[in-house]
Amino acid sequence: MDRNEKQAAIGELKQRFDRMTSLVLLDYKGINVETVTKLRAEFRKAGVEYKVAKNTLVKQALKGTKLLDVLSPHLRGMTAFAWSYEDPSAAAKVVKNFLRDNAGKVAIRGGVIEGTVLDATAVTEQLATMPGKDELRAQLLATMQAPMQQLVALLAAPSQNFAYLLDAKHREMGGTSE
Repeated sequence: MDRNEKQAAIGELKQRFDRMTSLVLLDYKGINVETVTKLRAEFRKAGVEYKVAKNTLVKQALKGTKLLDVLSPHLRGMTAFAWSYEDPSAAAKVVKNFLRDNAGKVAIRGGVIEGTVLDATAVTEQLATMPGKDELRAQLLATMQAPMQQLVALLAAPSQNFAYLLDAKHREMGGTSE
């Protein structure tokens, strides 16, 4: 790799680190091509970018940022990066599901969310269990609709109760309800 290629790779990595909402660092030692292809496909479906990068290039891309100090201990050996841009929990969820079927092939080294470094346990137990963007939207919509649904129920209650009263009087007089 010549100097221009290295500068281009460093620029690309810097751009990814600037845009990310979260990051999961993986140790992919011992994984075969077929398995990593499946993992890449799962990442693509979730809108996550996955890349194997040289640790020295990553350190150059992070030079001058606070992330360099906190990620340096994790940048050793073969390192793969999974960047999430929209849904912070997307990469962690994909990795957690992947590990369920492929235990021992990939190891989580750590993660980052909004500048906070997480260890491997926090990635799988906290970040991966966070509700996703779509789930949060559904919860917000349900919260916004609840008062309207209660209002409709309150407005419909008097006429519904009146209908029940008429039905009860009809039965009391010996009529059959149909």
